[in-house]
Amino acid sequence: MSKCKKFEQFVRGIGPLLGGQVVSRVIVRHARDDYEETKTPPYSPPGYVFPIVWSVLYTSMGIAHACVSNKKPSRFMFITYMTQLAFNYAWAIIYFKFKWRGIAVINSFLLLGAVIVTTVQFFKKHKVAGVLLFPYVAWCAFASYLATGNYLLNKA
Repeated sequence: MSKCKKFEQFVRGIGPLLGGQVVSRVIVRHARDDYEETKTPPYSPPGYVFPIVWSVLYTSMGIAHACVSNKKPSRFMFITYMTQLAFNYAWAIIYFKFKWRGIAVINSFLLLGAVIVTTVQFFKKHKVAGVLLFPYVAWCAFASYLATGNYLLNKA
């Protein structure tokens, strides 16, 4: 594998994590304070859990993307991957920056759908890549529950 190809794979692998860091540090700096000030549904984890979980998920997402990129992904696969990533980053902005909780609920379910489609596409192309996204699907389902519960408990 050429140095250029290795660098490209590295960028694919680390890209989602870097994007998540930018969103969390620049746009939603006060997310933990906001989370602590709202009523949360049962089984809500403490605020410190989220950056840990998302770091692992973004890393596995990047590795999965790098895996399928070696297998000549279809345009549809690339679009679904980028769509779920856009919904992912947008959710934090919608929820924490603009505090549009109802729209964040809708976004969370759109994200879950996009992640499921992406996971299926990745699994068909590269089994390990698909399996790497299973925890992401589970977490997005849980996050949709949390967003919905938070909206219902805190709406004015």
